[in-house]
Amino acid sequence: METPRDLPRIVLSVLFIGTLLALSIWILSPFLPATLWATTIAIATWPLLLRLQARLWNRRPLAVAVMTTALLLVFILPFMLAISAIVTNVGAITERGRSLVTLQLPPLPEWVAKLPFVGERIEVAWRDLLNAGGAGLADDVRPYVGVVARWFVGSVGSLGSLFVQFLLTVGITAILYTSGETAGAKVLRFGTRLAGTQGEAAVRLAAQAIRAVALGVVLTALAQAAFAGIGLLVAGIPFAAVLTAVVFILSLAQIGPFPVMVVAVGWLYWSGASGWGTFLLVWMVILIPMDNILRPLLIRRGGANLSLLLVFAGVVGGLIAFGLVGIFIGPVVLAVSSALLSAWVDSGLEAPTTSSEVSTRPR
Repeated sequence: METPRDLPRIVLSVLFIGTLLALSIWILSPFLPATLWATTIAIATWPLLLRLQARLWNRRPLAVAVMTTALLLVFILPFMLAISAIVTNVGAITERGRSLVTLQLPPLPEWVAKLPFVGERIEVAWRDLLNAGGAGLADDVRPYVGVVARWFVGSVGSLGSLFVQFLLTVGITAILYTSGETAGAKVLRFGTRLAGTQGEAAVRLAAQAIRAVALGVVLTALAQAAFAGIGLLVAGIPFAAVLTAVVFILSLAQIGPFPVMVVAVGWLYWSGASGWGTFLLVWMVILIPMDNILRPLLIRRGGANLSLLLVFAGVVGGLIAFGLVGIFIGPVVLAVSSALLSAWVDSGLEAPTTSSEVSTRPR
C-alpha cells in the first residue's frame, strides 16, 4: 500500500527552501553583477586560458596570473584613460558651448537642397537656423546642456563604485580561472539532476552562446570602433576618442556607427573640408557593412549555431531589460529557450506509421 503524502510537511519544506534561496540571493545581491560579468568573461576566454597554459609549461597559476594582469589592463587602464579624457576635455567642451553665441553658420551648399525627399526640409531648417543666429541656437541648446551636466555629475559620482565593481569582477574571474573545471562540472551535474540529458545540453548550449556572443557581438563592435576611430582621427574630427567610444556602444546595441559617422561627415562638409569629408564618406561606406561580414563568421567560430535574428533580438532586448550585461544574458536565454522548446516538440512527435507496417503487424 502507498503511504499517504504528508502535504503540510511538503509545503513547509518548499517554503523553507524558497526562503533560504531568497535570503541567499538577497545577501549575495551586491556581488551578483560582478559575478555575472566574471562568469561571462571566464567562459568567453576559457579557450585562450587553456592555450596560454599549454605554452607556459602547463602551469595553471602562471596562466591565471597572465590572464588576470591582462584583464586588469583591459578594465583599469581604459577606466583611468576615460577619467583623464573627461578631465582634460571639460574646458574644451565648455569653450565650444560658449562659442555657440557668436557662431556664424555658413550658407547651405546647393547640392544639399537638391537632394530628393529631404533636400527641401533641410533647406528650410537651415534657413531657420541662419535667421536665429548663434544666440538663438544657444537658447535652444541650453536646456539640454543642463540635463547633460546633471547626468555627468551623477556619472562622476558613481565612478568610485564602478571602479570597485571592476576590481571585484577581475578577482572573481581569477577564482573561476583557477577552479573552472570544478565549477563547470558542478553546473553540469545540476543541469543533469534538473532535467536529465536535456539539462546538460542546455548548460553546454548556454556556454556556447556566451562564447559566440562574446566573439560575434563584442569583437565586431571593437573592430568597427577601431576602424571608425582611425578614420575620425585621420580626418581631424575633434574628440575622436570620445566618438570612438560612442561608436563602440552603438555597435554593441546593434545600432552601428552610422549616426556618428554621418554627423562627422556632415561637419566636415559644413566646415569647408570637402576633401576630408569625401574621404570619411568613403571610409564610412566600407565601415557600415563590416558587421554583416564579421558577426556571422565570429558567431560560427564560437561554436553555437545561433541565428542572427535570435542574436539581434537577444542583444537588443537584453540591453533594454538588464543593461550592459544583458548583451550576454539576452541571447543566452533565447538560445536555451529555443533549444529546449525544439527538443520538447521533437520528443512529442512520433514517427508516422506507414501502410506497409500496418499490414505486417500481427493481429
